[in-house]
Amino acid sequence: MNNFVFCTPTKVFFGRGVEAEIGKNLRAFGATKVLLHYGGGSVKRTGLLDKVIASLNEANLPFIELGGVEPNPKLSLIRKGLELCRAEGVDFLLAVGGGSVVDSAKAIGVGLANGCDPWDFIESKTAPTKCAPVGVVLTLSAAGSEMSNSDVITNDETQLKRGITSEAVRPVVAFLNPENTFTVSKFQTGCGIVDTMMHTLERYFTGDADCDLTDRLAEALLVAVRDAGRAAIANPEDYEARATLMWASSLSHNDITGCGKIRKFPVHKIEHDISGVHDNVSHGAGLSVLFPAWAEYVLQYDVMKFAQLANRVWGVEMNFDHPEVTACGGIRAMRAYFKEIGMPTTMKELGITPDGYDEIIEKTTLGGTVLKSYIPLGAKEIREIYRLAE
Repeated sequence: MNNFVFCTPTKVFFGRGVEAEIGKNLRAFGATKVLLHYGGGSVKRTGLLDKVIASLNEANLPFIELGGVEPNPKLSLIRKGLELCRAEGVDFLLAVGGGSVVDSAKAIGVGLANGCDPWDFIESKTAPTKCAPVGVVLTLSAAGSEMSNSDVITNDETQLKRGITSEAVRPVVAFLNPENTFTVSKFQTGCGIVDTMMHTLERYFTGDADCDLTDRLAEALLVAVRDAGRAAIANPEDYEARATLMWASSLSHNDITGCGKIRKFPVHKIEHDISGVHDNVSHGAGLSVLFPAWAEYVLQYDVMKFAQLANRVWGVEMNFDHPEVTACGGIRAMRAYFKEIGMPTTMKELGITPDGYDEIIEKTTLGGTVLKSYIPLGAKEIREIYRLAE
């Protein structure tokens, strides 16, 4: 097990009715004026936004609103939000929505605290040490951004989707009511299930350390998500299933399932450019296509680990004489599960054909970038992974 630092400063209010706790707790975190940040009309249609506003008003906490966040949050809106916050004297960002809204709020917070354009940190490949405080009212169990140290945004001028990793961007507080995910569509529920699994699987397959306890925590989360995912797809208002998915979303990306390992996230980085170029591709859908293909490509470098996952999570009988048989069975079982919950498993289903590969790969390998994985992944290797996903 490698040395590590584990810090989860996000205070979580979990369960029914937590919206009533918002105003007074933002006050406790020092907020004097809030940017209420959200996406489309769903938070209005469900009445959630009204509940949030009522809580802010009860606490006599002034706020301004900025909606319009899209999937793969855009730098153009982030810059607009940054200007608005500076002009209005905002000192706290409250994201009401899913991961895209949270990441948009984080990026605004980075710009606000550092007096710069948040894209500057991405271009310079440096991590900010400051961020204006961010709170979350979560409506989608997926990205885990409500407790993570990650922030991924899209430059809509260049179609580059990039992220930063910094302890500064972990939200200070999150309000997690599973009821707020009841209206999420089956497709987006499926995307969230995949994204949650991937945040754990990208930490599970690192090839750098033996961490049995961390592995078993990861496997338990994956099994719980597997079963709760089926239940939530079958009955969108199954509270216990939605609660499991919501809490798993947070735990999958707050680093607890990766303690003692070195984080690389190659599949996420490959997918970011797919959904950066093809804005209609949901992140979770891209991952459900790419991860099994990546697993097939690197399987030979960690056969026993892939066999372990197949046995413990997907229920494939262990073949000790030929563990590669078990490992391959696990990848097939994973693909079958993704199909079962309505997720794509081929590039064709994403609407991407081989003649479009080069455009995406050029962005992933920009400036000679080679992704860290079991082996370095350059243009040749990424193209082969794409082909395994056809």
